[in-house]
Amino acid sequence: MAVLEWIRFLAGAALLVMGLGIFVIEMIGVFRFRYVLNRMHAAAMGDTLGIGCCMLGLIAICGWNFTSLKLFLVILFLWLSSPTSSHLIARLEVTTDEEPEKHYRRMVMRDGHAVEPEGEKPRNL
Repeated sequence: MAVLEWIRFLAGAALLVMGLGIFVIEMIGVFRFRYVLNRMHAAAMGDTLGIGCCMLGLIAICGWNFTSLKLFLVILFLWLSSPTSSHLIARLEVTTDEEPEKHYRRMVMRDGHAVEPEGEKPRNL
């Protein structure tokens, strides 16, 4: 029985370390990117995956009990709420950006190909 406990502990510890590594990569991305949407993408992806790995590690260490169920429900809630809130904040940024051409260009799909909108000339970003 002790061998199974050690395997469970090592699997949980590996998931915790992986989650913490994802958080470190997320923080590097947040500080390295300049545009707010790029920063937010790094933060949202890192939060979702990092919290998921950390919580799964805690579930593995804790074993199967009522606490594990609560941790799983926290994972479920965060996986549903974090991308939704990030999407709403990104839409707000795109609609209220005063100088969108400074950060990105708008493309229109015609016949399956992306082309520049009418009246705009192509430019290098």
